[in-house]
Amino acid sequence: MPWQIWERWGDDHLNPAMAQEDPMCWQAWQDNPNAMWNWNGLYRNGVGGNFQAAVPNGQLCSGGRTEGGRYNSLDAVGPWHTTDINNNFTIQLYDQASHGADFFRVYVTRQGFNATTEPLGWDDLELVKQTGRYAPAQNISFDVSVPGRTGRHIVYTIWQASHMDQAYFICSDVTF
Repeated sequence: MPWQIWERWGDDHLNPAMAQEDPMCWQAWQDNPNAMWNWNGLYRNGVGGNFQAAVPNGQLCSGGRTEGGRYNSLDAVGPWHTTDINNNFTIQLYDQASHGADFFRVYVTRQGFNATTEPLGWDDLELVKQTGRYAPAQNISFDVSVPGRTGRHIVYTIWQASHMDQAYFICSDVTF
């Protein structure tokens, strides 16, 4: 979410039209503008693959990083802008630091989950893809298929970096 917010409003983040056109982003900017400039801070060290213990229900989009309130607004329930995608899509990541990955796990919310009224929990997700290792590189992409999904969903990606026990968490609001 922060990347998409920054992509839409980064150079124009003081525009008062954001409050009407993109109220969830407006709320996120008001809560903590630093989170929008530091989207790459959504990681946890030392999780050891036990993501459900480290990231509580209702805090998945913030990666459980609620200390100081920096990323709290990313867990806000409401009408976030969505990106239209097909049931077969490609995840493309740019890793400026070339961390590489032990794996990526991609989850999609179950059919019927309503992200505009319900906080995201682990039981709302279905694992749809787990990759293998990726060598350190700046551009990583892989294909995902989720047949039968329609409507609004959240794509939740966990990126287990290969340089150390460091996991990144990415929420994407989409419409299939």
